[in-house]
Amino acid sequence: MFPERLRPLVDATSDLSDRFRSAGHTLYLVGGSVRDAIVADDEVSSDEISHDLDFTTDARPDDIEAVLRGWADAIWTQGKRFGTIACLRGDQKYEITTHRAEAYHPDSRKPDVAFGDSIHDDLARRDFTINAMALRLPELELIDPFGGLVDLAERRLRTPLDPEISFADDPLRMLRAARFIARLNLEPTNELVEAVKAEHGRLSIVSAERIRDELDKIMVVDVPSTALWFVVRTGLADEFLPELPGLALEQDPIHRHKDVLGHTLAVVDKTSPDRLLRLAALFHDVGKPRTRAFVDGGVTFHHHEVVGARMTRKRMQALRYPNDEIELVTELVNLHLRFHTYRLGWTDRAVRRYVRDAGPLLDRLNELTRCDCTTRNATKARALDRRMDELVVRIAALREQEELDAIRPDLDGAQVMSHLDIPPGRVIGEALDFLLELRMDEGPLGEEEAFRRLDAWWADRERPA
Repeated sequence: MFPERLRPLVDATSDLSDRFRSAGHTLYLVGGSVRDAIVADDEVSSDEISHDLDFTTDARPDDIEAVLRGWADAIWTQGKRFGTIACLRGDQKYEITTHRAEAYHPDSRKPDVAFGDSIHDDLARRDFTINAMALRLPELELIDPFGGLVDLAERRLRTPLDPEISFADDPLRMLRAARFIARLNLEPTNELVEAVKAEHGRLSIVSAERIRDELDKIMVVDVPSTALWFVVRTGLADEFLPELPGLALEQDPIHRHKDVLGHTLAVVDKTSPDRLLRLAALFHDVGKPRTRAFVDGGVTFHHHEVVGARMTRKRMQALRYPNDEIELVTELVNLHLRFHTYRLGWTDRAVRRYVRDAGPLLDRLNELTRCDCTTRNATKARALDRRMDELVVRIAALREQEELDAIRPDLDGAQVMSHLDIPPGRVIGEALDFLLELRMDEGPLGEEEAFRRLDAWWADRERPA
């Protein structure tokens, strides 16, 4: 039955496999595309199946390049020293790699590569049995020497070789295990779990960029907490995200049924699968351990959003995130409590400031605020939702009256300089700040009134103390 599921993946490759066969080589489809097509009717939808097809072959890199020449629209050879030639034909991307066995030295981030002739040996060096299946082309013969098909059916995650060997080949596989556990709802074997607990320190030889990319993939699965609990409980988080297990020690007085770690992971799961929003949810309470104080028999975390924003920036920089993504996530962490400062009602001034401070992050900030409520107290949860609904209505009403998304002073710098007959300087910024405060407090003033207020401010400023 499953070959028919796989057929769409190979319809466009028949001429490619013919070219390899004519050159005396065998071509196999491997990896995630085979796995995902097998489970496509269940956990993985058809639009999740990779459109970048991966192949392995007994042909050496020079031979692969020769076969592709004249067939592919473009060829990339950056991975040639590792046995990989990539190409593009039409809109389809292909990666073809010589059978290989690779292993990391204990202190090296890069693998030693040895090319081979056996598909079985190649599959043995892959990360997990569910990815150690190959489809011989064009016969559609499934090569499954390690029982990956049975493991998929029984929802089991294990490695083709002993897990210590697999993780020694590439320590990132320990973090990748967390992703597959969550994405495909798999149960890791005891041997795999114990190997991660014993070997997680080896993640230190993996580049920050590769770890970051794997974390990003975890953040967009349906239930990221499954993967995140795994990395905490096995000690893996200590190697790249030590702030996360640190939250398990902090009791949150607002969400009494959970510690801060449990609350954090619940918030991550509640947010929509927006990678950056979920990263903000992951980091939103990391400042609590450093700000915890015991006051009058209770616990407080004053300014944990400010401390947490600094910690978020530092961690994301260590993971080599782009600057624009660091700024976005850090600002969401910094603002995530802003909504709660307006418990007694929303003046127009408060709404303007909230919208201005959030800027393009407004929708994400509102969602993070809603999801931050994980209390079992239904009355409190409904009250928060009600207040947020009221805020959204207020924002919409003000948008109809004002340019709420681009709040600026009623006058610009050139008008201030001309009207006061003064040159550029610090005082222009002070005048614009004054006018912006008026705009935030009172809404649009109009130029005539703005000039009148500016004159009064200027006269008062020039008046001797």
